[in-house]
Amino acid sequence: MLRFILSFFGTIFSWVTTGAFLLAVVIGGIFWMYGRDLPNHEALAQYTPPTISRIYSGEGKIIDEFAKERRLYTPPEEIPDLVKYAFVSAEDKNFYTHHGYDLRGMAAAALEAAKGGTLRGASTITQQVMKNFLLSSDRSAERKIKELILATRLEQTLTKDQILGLYLNEIDLGVRSFGVTAAAQSYFNKSLSELSPEEAAFLAIHPKAPYSYHPVKNYDAALKRRNFVLREMYENGYLSQADYETAREKPIKSVQNGDYESFRASLPPRDYFTDEIRRQLSKDFGEEEFFEGGLSIRATMDPEMQTSAAHALQKRLEELDRGRGQWRGTGKTIDVATLEDGTWENALGTVNVARDVTLDGKWSVGAVNTIGASEMTVMVEQVGEVTVPREDIKWIKGGFSDNFERGDVVHIRRMTTGNNGEGDLIRWSLRQVPQVQGAFMAMDVNTGRVIAMQGGFSYQNSVFNRATQATRQPGSSFKPFVYAAALDSGFTPATIIVDAPIEINTPQGVWRPKNASRTFYGPTPLRTGIEQSRNLMTIRLAQEVGMDTVARYAERFGVYDHMGQYLASALGAEETTVFKMVSAYAMFANGGERVEPTLVDRVQDRWGRTIYKHDQRACPECEVATLAPGKAPTITANRERVMNAITAYQLTSMMQGVVSRGTAAGKVHLNVPVAGKTGTTNDGKDAWFIGFTSNIVAGCYIGFDTPRAMSGASGGGFCGPVFDAFMQDAVKKYGGGKFKVPPGGHFIKIDRYTGARLNDEASGPNVVAEYFRDGEEPIFGLMYDGGFAMGADLPLVSGAGDGSGQREVQTSTGKVIKVPEKAKINSLSSGGLY
Repeated sequence: MLRFILSFFGTIFSWVTTGAFLLAVVIGGIFWMYGRDLPNHEALAQYTPPTISRIYSGEGKIIDEFAKERRLYTPPEEIPDLVKYAFVSAEDKNFYTHHGYDLRGMAAAALEAAKGGTLRGASTITQQVMKNFLLSSDRSAERKIKELILATRLEQTLTKDQILGLYLNEIDLGVRSFGVTAAAQSYFNKSLSELSPEEAAFLAIHPKAPYSYHPVKNYDAALKRRNFVLREMYENGYLSQADYETAREKPIKSVQNGDYESFRASLPPRDYFTDEIRRQLSKDFGEEEFFEGGLSIRATMDPEMQTSAAHALQKRLEELDRGRGQWRGTGKTIDVATLEDGTWENALGTVNVARDVTLDGKWSVGAVNTIGASEMTVMVEQVGEVTVPREDIKWIKGGFSDNFERGDVVHIRRMTTGNNGEGDLIRWSLRQVPQVQGAFMAMDVNTGRVIAMQGGFSYQNSVFNRATQATRQPGSSFKPFVYAAALDSGFTPATIIVDAPIEINTPQGVWRPKNASRTFYGPTPLRTGIEQSRNLMTIRLAQEVGMDTVARYAERFGVYDHMGQYLASALGAEETTVFKMVSAYAMFANGGERVEPTLVDRVQDRWGRTIYKHDQRACPECEVATLAPGKAPTITANRERVMNAITAYQLTSMMQGVVSRGTAAGKVHLNVPVAGKTGTTNDGKDAWFIGFTSNIVAGCYIGFDTPRAMSGASGGGFCGPVFDAFMQDAVKKYGGGKFKVPPGGHFIKIDRYTGARLNDEASGPNVVAEYFRDGEEPIFGLMYDGGFAMGADLPLVSGAGDGSGQREVQTSTGKVIKVPEKAKINSLSSGGLY
């Protein structure tokens, strides 16, 4: 009997042993089969997740963010224990004790499924890391086996904290935020160290269903799940009973509920400046690196000057738009029924119109409610019903009923006794985004740092950056490059150029360029030619110097990549951008040295390493531990010289005349020396003004996006006020001084109309001290016509002289002579570039 019993149990043991062995072989075979060719888990030790790239102002404040996944990386050792415990309690209570897989959890899940419950994966945090990083999310036995294998291997490679750090930085936690740091900011506008137990628990409810526990839309479900996590934290020993009971009773407070201010709300609205940085750095570093590389970008933008630039351009564009007297509005409407049932504000919230205009106080958005003869009411977002009086639309042709219908979406501004919407309410005023557009840019003439850039009236209305993307004819603002080529070729500011009609045979027929004033002035000094923007003089000068030389200068200054050698190009007929023109003018202002324009001072990667720096000046002494008392380190620029310093000063002096008595006279009112040049193209399609002080250069362009004539357009009249308004603020902040006179020259007084040399004591409105190179005695009276005949029978007509068409001038010898005031042909028509 005993033998039988022993034999029976021996047989059973053999079967069990054999079965276990076979099962182990099968399982081993399965794991061996699926363990081959698995992704390399060791690469996770060098985990570099896609993270937000941030742009900072010069003061170090965040002004914009770019990312495909909103993630902020936090090293595992810097994640607070409270946050770690919340996620461990919610997702894997045995995380710190298992070896990558949890047999008890798997058994419990299987038992629950056997009883008819829901089938859950029972994945550990380590397994979830494997799934998220190296495997797919499909539900299959094959994926689960690979997950277990990789989880086991990972536990042998990384520490528990490193594995948890991978998990907490990678997971999607709703509201388009990835990782605990970004989620804490999105839900609570807090750092991880500032989170309370209930807030940490709230974050921990999201991993399995990131968008099922929204704090507003799914408040009750979120509260129930959060309290479950808090109970788990208490039962696992991570919270005291008192802390648990206190946290459990607290409601869910969040940014989405309006309990905290949004982090995004603390940032300025995205504008042309930061979007241009995105465009340029995406090209330089690649889009993937820019949007996922966690770059720290220090922008050159001065926020105060950026606001000043935006307001200066917006104000002028609005003035020009109102001068046309046409109401266009937004072109958007809301359902009139929403005005009846009180849901109009929700309806307005879905309308895509510009909400970033802060000109003299923030523009609001509203919907027309009632229309009367003497007033109209508008329902305004976050305000309610307001009244617009008839006097507000005096600038519009027609009355309220002619221009508005109920439900029209409009922009409206609160008019007050103070600037920027401050002070007592005067009335509500209707506004519209102008149809005419423009661009403005300002930069430091010595470093190339762009301090302000406005690419249109409103970024939210149109993201097209007209400062960098719109190519337009610069008109006469190009002429300084013709004059620069001439001055470097032996001409002087006193050189006489004939201002007379020209006929040029072209394949398209005879071209007769004209001055804008319908007049010609005969022999005239170079200075007066640029001050008064004489087209005919510029054509003759370009012909004399050679268009190949002019083209080389334009390309050297970066105005064009490849300029056509046509005489019309000397008048600015080829297209370029505000960005290129302002950058080129900076080289006039700084004495002829090359500067590379930049919107970025420095770029650092996610580890803080500098991967780009704009300032390439040499400073050997900056590396020295100490310097002698009172001694500063010597900084060497090593910049390329693009033009002679004396030429740069001569040109700057002539462009000072443009502002003081030329085509920009009366448009700029600064208390420091300023130089510049206007530009207006045929039929007034484009208006330009580019000017500079000793340290800041700025340029403006105004025109319709689809070029067409602008009534009364001129560079000085349209763009001059924009430049002046901005530079008033810029001079207050950055100052300005006299333009530096380079060595190697001397001053001689001349008559700016005739070019005649005057004595040193000569004075008067027509006397100007010109700077000439040493050792180069100018030949006064030498005349150039560019090879074009002047015509011998041109009548001289009186200007502002003695009635004889002549005026008296005292020469350097003391002799008094009479010279022609100007010559005129009434049959000339206007319309040339000027």
